[in-house]
Formats: sequence, C-alpha cells, structure tokens
Amino acid sequence: MLAFAKKGSVRKLLWTIACFWLCGLLAAVGADTFPLADGTSLTGDIVTFNDVGVIFHTSDDKYTERMPWTKFSQDGLKQLSASNPKIKDLVEPFIEIPESERPPKPEIKVQDVTRLSLPPKQSLMGAMFSSSVGIFVMMLIYVANIYAGFEASIFRSRPFGMGIGVAAVLPIFGPIIILSLPTVVAPEPVAAESVVESEEQKFNVPGMPVKEDIQIVSASWQSPGAKPEVPESQVFQRGKFTFNRRFFETKFPGFFGVVRREADQDLVLFVKTMRGEFVVQRIVRIAQDDVHFQIVKNEASCEEMVPFAEIQEIQLKHKDA
Repeated sequence: MLAFAKKGSVRKLLWTIACFWLCGLLAAVGADTFPLADGTSLTGDIVTFNDVGVIFHTSDDKYTERMPWTKFSQDGLKQLSASNPKIKDLVEPFIEIPESERPPKPEIKVQDVTRLSLPPKQSLMGAMFSSSVGIFVMMLIYVANIYAGFEASIFRSRPFGMGIGVAAVLPIFGPIIILSLPTVVAPEPVAAESVVESEEQKFNVPGMPVKEDIQIVSASWQSPGAKPEVPESQVFQRGKFTFNRRFFETKFPGFFGVVRREADQDLVLFVKTMRGEFVVQRIVRIAQDDVHFQIVKNEASCEEMVPFAEIQEIQLKHKDA
C-alpha cells in the first residue's frame, strides 16, 4: 500500500509538471512576434501602451521596458495596428504611406493680376514736370534759387532787386553770377579832423607864482543862445565794414551800458536793415550771429533782435544834427 501511494504521488507531480510545460508551450505559441527597425524581432504579449510606446510580456516571464513606436519597423507598426484597434490611432502617424496610395496634390492655379503700366521713358526734366510731386519739388528749388540770389546781392552790396531778377531769369546760374561780381565799396566819408587839446600840465616851481587857469567864456559878439558845432555824423556801410560782434564792441562801446557816459549822451545810433530803420537806445546784448537792440516801438520800449546779415548801414549822429 505504501509503495502504491508513493507511485500515485510521483504520477501527480509528473502530470502537474506536464501541465505547466504545456501551458508555457501554448503561451509561447500564442505570443506575437513584431519586427523592429534594426532588423531584429520581439516576441511577447502586449501588456500596456500609451502615446509614447508599448510594454511586452515575453515568453521567459519578463517585462520589457517601454518600447517607443519609432523602434518598430513599418511591418511591425502595421502588425501592432491590426492587433488592437486602440493602438491603431497611436501608430498611424508613424506609418509611411506609399506614393501610390497618397492622394494627389491639388493643382495650383495661377491667377492673372492687374499690373501697373510703366510710364514712358522720358528725360529727367520731363519726368519731374509730369507729376504733382515733381512740380512741387521744382517750385521749392526755384524759390530757394531766388532766395540765394537775394543773399548773394546783399553779400556783394548790390541792389537786391538785381539779385532776385537775375536769379529768376537764370535759375542756379544767376546767384553764381552775382557772387562772381566784385563787391561794391561805398566812398569813404570825409571826416573832419578832430583836434585834441591836451590839458596844460601844471608844475609848481618854488619861488614862482602859480599860474592861474584860463577861463574861456562866450565872446560879446556871439549871439545869445548860439549852439556849439555838432560833430559830423559817421556812416558805416556793408561792404566796407564787416558787421560782427567785434565791430559793435569796438565802435559803439558807450551804447552797452544802462546809463551812457556824458560824452555819448547826445549821440544817436541809426541802424538800417532790410526790415526797416531802428533808432537804437541801447545795445542789450550781442551774440555770434546777431545783436539785440533796445528801441522804441509804438511809444513803448522793446527789444529787437537783428541778425548781422540783415544790417545794411549804421549811422552815428548827434541828436542836433
């Protein structure tokens, strides 16, 4: 009986081993083989998958790492797509479509467009006068040309009407012709010789009587109320004199102070410019290119800025002249 029991136990153990071997064999036979991109293949059952890759359970009861979809060949991707409908949507972007199965590309239709017609070829001056912008530019150049003739006539001490007329008749060349002319120099005014009387020096010599000062009084033959002679006026014209900062500082130093000296109180300064004539009471300040005068306008004292380029003539007169 003991021997029979031992034989039955061994038989059960063999049958159990045979069953497990048969199950493994059936599992190995039922597992799918998927070709990879490197030429090898992978055999196993799909355990889980996502948009990154898939994990397999191999025949030796092991789990692979997550295999990316890019590691499978085109046949392997198609096999995965056919094995599970849920995998199809994940592997379709990686499956290459043959040229024969690709849809034809849509035909590109080139439509005609409306093109601007090119203007006919013509000369530069003709092109400038054929458009409104060109006419405006030419007018600006013409006005600038006339102004250049005006400035050239002032620089050469010529009548500004002549400079404007020549520039209007001969654009561009007119101002050049005016500048090529010599500067007109006004005749120098004959100034009366000023006699400077030096004071007699006084020396006190011991033992000698002190000399008394000689007092000069009006003579009896002079009519009462006779006015002394006034000094002659001084005239400074453009062309002969250069009007700049140094000119005013050296010629009219008495007109810079708020209160003038006694010798300059009776003098009047007339400035003739292109804008008119000014009676200058005082020189307020002077810059590199202009001078500021204090004048009387509409019975009120005001400050007037005059550029050096606009000054035509300056006269220094006595108020009784």
